[in-house]
Amino acid sequence: MKEIITTKFAPAPIGPYSQAVKFGNVLFVSGQIALNPESGAFENENIQAETFRVMENLRAILAEAGMDFTNILKTTIFLKSMDDFARVNEVYASYFTADFPARETVEVARLPKDAHVEISVVAAR
Repeated sequence: MKEIITTKFAPAPIGPYSQAVKFGNVLFVSGQIALNPESGAFENENIQAETFRVMENLRAILAEAGMDFTNILKTTIFLKSMDDFARVNEVYASYFTADFPARETVEVARLPKDAHVEISVVAAR
C-alpha cells in the first residue's frame, strides 16, 4: 500500500511530487536541495553548507517515516560540478558510521534553483 510521507521539517515540494513515498517497508525520498524548511531560504553560502542542509532535510523526512540514516539502502548524489565531490563527500560521510549505503554520484548540467548538490535516497525498515 502506497503512503505519502510529508513533514513540515523539510521543504515543501516545489513541483508535482511528494517529499517521500513509502511502499511496504521501502521509502523513496525525493531529491533534496538546500532549502531551509522554516524560512524557505536557499542555504548556498558554500557547498558544505548546501550539503549539510540537504542532509538535514533528508533526516527530517526519514524521521517522519520512522527511519534514520541507518535505514538507507541507496543514495544518488547529483552535483553541478565534480570539483565539489570531496567537500560533499566529507559532509555526507559524517552522517554514516558503518554499513554504508550503495551510491552513485553524477555531474549534471543544472539543478532546481541552481543548486550545486541534490541528494535522493531509498531506505527500508
